[in-house]
Amino acid sequence: MKSKAPTSELDRYDRHILEELQRDGGLSNQRLAERIALSPSPCLRRVQALEEAGIIRKRVALLDPQRLGLALMVLMHISMDRHTPERFEHFEAEIRRSPEVLECYLITGHDADYQIKVVVRDMAHFQDFLLNRLTRIEGVTGVHSSFVLRRVVDTTELPMY
Repeated sequence: MKSKAPTSELDRYDRHILEELQRDGGLSNQRLAERIALSPSPCLRRVQALEEAGIIRKRVALLDPQRLGLALMVLMHISMDRHTPERFEHFEAEIRRSPEVLECYLITGHDADYQIKVVVRDMAHFQDFLLNRLTRIEGVTGVHSSFVLRRVVDTTELPMY
């Protein structure tokens, strides 16, 4: 099992590594080492330790949905009929199978149980997702959709305090 090192145990090199990799996850070890002013071997050992600790979960390429024809982003609140572990497990398993769903959260503080972020090509695609898949998941009793007009803050970078 991966250890969970708290951020208080990270030194300035670890924090700098995390900052740089959040900006560009494809950096070579050599380039990363240059940016943080450390030689390549200790830099690589630190990156591997951050990965083993689960702090770095994975490195990905961030794609532009607009350029891929995914023009519509929707935030949706989903209400369930029963609040049982089995009902939630079933919903979560079904939602994981939907490539349109970018994020899914079990939430509190609303009249909804889940919030999902969905990206689709257009309104027809959204209608198909909503009526033929989402509302057909057993237990879904309500859906409230909000269409994203503009991204005001769009980052994946976590602050390094």
